Amino acid sequence: MLKELISKIIEFRNERDWKQFHNSKDLAISLSLEASELLENFQWRTSEEAVKENIENIKDELADVLIYSLLLVNDLELDIDDIVNRKIDKNKRKYPVNKAYGVKTKYTDL
Repeated sequence: MLKELISKIIEFRNERDWKQFHNSKDLAISLSLEASELLENFQWRTSEEAVKENIENIKDELADVLIYSLLLVNDLELDIDDIVNRKIDKNKRKYPVNKAYGVKTKYTDL
């Protein structure tokens, strides 16, 4: 599923000759900007209000975040399954269930 999605994104990009603008640095910048646009939907609202008032825009901005993330994965020739699984394994070590269950404490304070 992800490979098909990445292929579709790459096809869209290539049809417009945008690869020339999609280096790792600029993709990372764009990812951060889109994440900020996503966050803007929640500013000065409760989570419930934000979702009720802005769900369509939230979907669009979240899609942009995912698109730039997948473009960056592709540009860096990373295996998304591998990097996500490795991060989950790291987080399991940082946040063992017996210490982290039901608490929001950062791992350095557990």
